[in-house]
This record gives sequence, C-alpha cells and structure tokens, in this order.
Amino acid sequence: MVEESQNSKKTIKHLRRGLSIYKTGRSPFWHARIYDAVKKKYVVRSTKETNRIEAAEVAEEIVETYKKKQNSAHAVSKDRSFEHYAKMLSEITKQKARSSRNKYAFSDQSKILFREKDGLVSYFGKHDVGKITSGMVRDYLLFLDKRRDKPLAMSTKSKQCGVIRQVLMLALEDGVIDIIPPMPKQRTVDKPRVSFSDAEYGLLLEEARQIADDGETSVRGVPVTREHYNVIVFAVHSFLRPTETELFGIRYCDIEVMDEEPRHLLMTLTGKTGYRKSATMQAAADIFEKQREMHVAAKPTDYVFMPEYSNRTTAVNTYRRIFNHFLKETGLKKDKDGNDRSPYSLRHYALQTRLVKSDGKVNIYWLAENAGTSVDQLERFYLKNLAPSSAKVRNIQSFGDA
Repeated sequence: MVEESQNSKKTIKHLRRGLSIYKTGRSPFWHARIYDAVKKKYVVRSTKETNRIEAAEVAEEIVETYKKKQNSAHAVSKDRSFEHYAKMLSEITKQKARSSRNKYAFSDQSKILFREKDGLVSYFGKHDVGKITSGMVRDYLLFLDKRRDKPLAMSTKSKQCGVIRQVLMLALEDGVIDIIPPMPKQRTVDKPRVSFSDAEYGLLLEEARQIADDGETSVRGVPVTREHYNVIVFAVHSFLRPTETELFGIRYCDIEVMDEEPRHLLMTLTGKTGYRKSATMQAAADIFEKQREMHVAAKPTDYVFMPEYSNRTTAVNTYRRIFNHFLKETGLKKDKDGNDRSPYSLRHYALQTRLVKSDGKVNIYWLAENAGTSVDQLERFYLKNLAPSSAKVRNIQSFGDA
C-alpha cells in the first residue's frame, strides 16, 4: 500500500492557463498536460526531461507542435477557413481606405493579419471559423507574449481581438457561423494625455519664435524657420492631429476663409475618424494668411505646411525633430511626472484650454465633433486631469437663494 501510494504521488507545476507539467512516482520524467480548446479535453505528452526547468521549456515546444498538428488536422475547405475571411476583410478595408484617403486603417490591420510567424493568418489560417473559441484566442495572446521580451500592452491585445472579431463577423454575415465567441477581456488603464500649462505654452512660443527669427539653428540639416513656429500656433487653434492626414495633409483647396464674426477657417478633412468639416479659432485664420504670404506661388493642391516634402511621412518626422528641439531648449520635453511631450501635446492643450477659457460654456459635444473625437474620449484622455475652471470653483462654492 505504501509503495502504491508513493508511485501514485503527483507533483504538479502550473505554467499558465491550459498548460502544466507534472511528475509521478511511476516515471522519472515530467509530463506536459495541455488543454485542447477544440476537443474540450486535456492531452498529455512526456517531456522526456527529469529537470523541472528544462521540462517547462520542452512543454512550451510541445504546445507549439501540437497546435500546428491541430491546425492541419482541422483543415477545412477554403471558404470556411479563417484565412479566407481574413483576406476578404483585408480587401474590404483596402477599398475603404482607398476611397477615404486614409491608408492607416488598412496598413495596421494588414500587419495584425499577415505578420510573418505570429500573425492571425499564420496562427488561425487553416482553422474552421466555426471552431474558433475564446480559449483559442486566449492561447494566441499568450503565444504572442511568449515570443517577446515584454508582454504586449493591453491596448495592443485589444486590437488583435478586434480584428479577430471583424473576421468572424464576415463569417457570421455569410451564415457560416451562428455566433461570435466572446473575446478575452483586456484590462486597460487610461493614460490621460500630456499637455502644457498656459505659462509653459507661452514659453514654448517665445523660444520657438526666437530660434526661428535668429536664423542660426538647423536640426538634422533642416533650417528652423517661422513656418515651424506657425505650425505650433495653427495646431493649437485648429485642434488638428499632427498627422499626415490632418495637420500635415491639409491643402489650400481644403480650406475656406470665413470672414463673418468670429473670423475662422472651415476645413474639409479626412482624418483618423473619417470625413468631417471642422472650424478653427480666429488665430488659425491669421496664421493661414501668413503661410500664403510665405508661399505666394502655391497651387490650390499644395500642402499648407512644409510643402517641400512630397512624402508627408518625412514632413511629419522632420517637424517632430524640430518640435523636440524647441522642447529641449525650453526644458519642457517632460512634464512634472516624467512623461514625454510630443506634437500631440498641442492638441491636448488646445482642447483643455477651450473648455477652461469658455468658463464651461462651450458645448462639449460640438467641441468633440469639431475635433474629430468623442465626448467619451475627451473625458477619459483629454480632460481627466484638468484643473477646475473659475466657473466650476464659483459653482461649488455657491449658495442657494435665501
């Protein structure tokens, strides 16, 4: 009885959800215990290792080999495969991106789908879309983490899950599947945007203007001019994102000068959130006129800012380096908490300032719509750390009528 008890004694080491190794008195070797999400049962394989650490490494290799064999075993007709619907989704997104002049939605999705070795198609390609489970998606996310020095950010994992849902949605629309399995929940933490105080913004403008007017500074061979100062002012008074499709994608033909009070520009944009008409503050109209004076021979289809760069990615990167130089010279590269500022900080400052200087009277829905965002995004990322306005302070100290 004692001998039987010793032989049946089991030592278990859980490596991660769905994978563990164990050892019994009957064998000197550790065994890998793998959960098969498709068959809904556990599979056991010997690692042929007596050392626990080495056995854990072999167990991970066994899982990968098992998954590959599983993919082959569950190969299906092309019109039911994950790969079939992934390619369909890619083509649909490509057409939408072409019509909207927004290439980023397509390129980001394409990387997630077709990345070599660990993209969605590489991992799920031969699977029947009707047999993909939540557990398989979870295993995929763990697989991604294992291939990297640091685990993926929760927001990145959410993007992976989002694309999987999009692929399966096409299969649902075709009637191939009846339900989309719930995606593993990713716990994300909002990180409010890094901005400027009024004093810091004033210092930035003063330094940028002085460096430009001195005419003695070059950044990576590019002379710093008043145009780089103008970009700062225009960004703040137009609420535009400092991207290829918005601030650095806007052309003269996209802008209409509106002279009625208050004077402003009406911009036609196709940015991150799609097509929109957006109005600027008056100061942006003044900067626009100065840009026209700088580029008197500009054609309607020319870019308003840094038109010498036909490649707008180059324009964005060049300006970012110059902006970082301004930040370095003013000591404003990091905020008080050590967070880096970037050209995006101008947009965050613009939206915060608009709410504060209006004494809370600005319609937050209209502000969000005009900036190409949502009220939820404003509250979570732009306005979360906003200091109380004077109107808010007065309100919380107010007394009812006697």
